[in-house]
Amino acid sequence: MGRVRGVLTRPMVAGGLAVAVVLVGVGLSWFQPWKLWQDETVREALPEATAAESADTSAGRAATPRQAPGPDRAAPVTVATGDLISHEHATSGTVKLLRLADGTHIVRLEDLDTSNGPDLRVWLTDAPVKEGRAGWFVFDDGRHESLGRLKGNKGSHNYRLPVGLDPADFTSVSIWCDRFDVSFGAAELGRV
Repeated sequence: MGRVRGVLTRPMVAGGLAVAVVLVGVGLSWFQPWKLWQDETVREALPEATAAESADTSAGRAATPRQAPGPDRAAPVTVATGDLISHEHATSGTVKLLRLADGTHIVRLEDLDTSNGPDLRVWLTDAPVKEGRAGWFVFDDGRHESLGRLKGNKGSHNYRLPVGLDPADFTSVSIWCDRFDVSFGAAELGRV
């Protein structure tokens, strides 16, 4: 026991152990490997807007408060749709680009199933969707717009497009890992 204590008290060994502990801590915080075993399921309802909200917004007035569901509700219109394919991680689900009655747009992920990971984003892009490893890295080569953090790696959720962004300029959606610059999965948007 005295020999081990003598080795551990040497400055180089103690310094090396301290550096190793720091490196392991930094590595764990960067890679966040525990997220691979944690699922976050989010189930958001499809947004609705009333015909009155649409008329008020287009006339330049503030939108009226939401009313109770009724026959005057206008359903979102599907502008484009596509199925997610796997890239870095197994990914499935459907992507829809929807126009709401007030003229705004959202990207809706339905029945999403992918791996969890650090710093996942939903990107609207102009890049073509390629299968296999060739498609993992193409989405940051051209124009892309981050719609925000991925709300959950499972379920159905909505991502509002920023005001003034023309959805016609984009052709695909990627579940993008901003930390490692790689696509977990993507969908080509086919116009309806």
